[in-house]
Amino acid sequence: METTASTAMETKDVHSYANADEVRVRHVSLDLTVDFERKILSGATLLQIEPVDGVKPTKLVVDTRDLQIRSALASIDGVDFAETTFTLAPADPMLGSALTIALPEGAKSVRVDYETSPAASGLQWLEPAQTAGKKHPFLFPQSQAIHARSWIPLQDSPGVRVTYQAVIRVAEPLRAVMSAETLDKGPREFRFQLDKPIPPYLIALAAGDIAYEAISERTGVYAEPSVVEGAAKEFEDVDSMLQKAEALFGPYRWGRYDILVLPPSFPFGGME
Repeated sequence: METTASTAMETKDVHSYANADEVRVRHVSLDLTVDFERKILSGATLLQIEPVDGVKPTKLVVDTRDLQIRSALASIDGVDFAETTFTLAPADPMLGSALTIALPEGAKSVRVDYETSPAASGLQWLEPAQTAGKKHPFLFPQSQAIHARSWIPLQDSPGVRVTYQAVIRVAEPLRAVMSAETLDKGPREFRFQLDKPIPPYLIALAAGDIAYEAISERTGVYAEPSVVEGAAKEFEDVDSMLQKAEALFGPYRWGRYDILVLPPSFPFGGME
């Protein structure tokens, strides 16, 4: 469906600074290193953008919260990048800061180099004592509803759907998992890709002492080693549930259905 300026403006999200009525982020590429000692993520996010029909945007405005922005670069062809100017607005206690990036004519990609804050509202850093194994730290984001902006500079609105890919680096023997297909399982470097558009708050990550146990060819459980076997037993009926759903509604569209069981100090519950 073609995006027009009028339809985009009708769906303006008052909890986002994004100029989605002028330009939309369509794909997000993450290249991040997990630093458990400093309790930060550092690296870069590349945003592939698309102008709204009939608009020639001169800037991209994305949402941030407590991010230290090192540089912004823009590209017309997605290959050659050049530094561009950016402005980080004063922070609002609820919405964070608007990051405004100047766009050269015809720009198709923007890259932001940055690091998060130890106090990032969307990143939960667990000490070893808060895990089941008690040996290693653990990280997971809680991006709902508007906390993705605290670890990714993007248009943090559910009205902006994106695909994404990621390279996540962690120290051995830790592992990273995401809400996406795993392309490379490390060690130290993990690669992911999701080719179905989702709202930004569903970009999920976990890093820690994580094991995997298969339930079937397309389902399985990620959890700490001490609980993964019991977790797989708890969810042993997941594949049969998928089969029943497929009999009613057609083939499951997401390929795999894997479940992440978080450490016992995880304070939320739900699925989407």
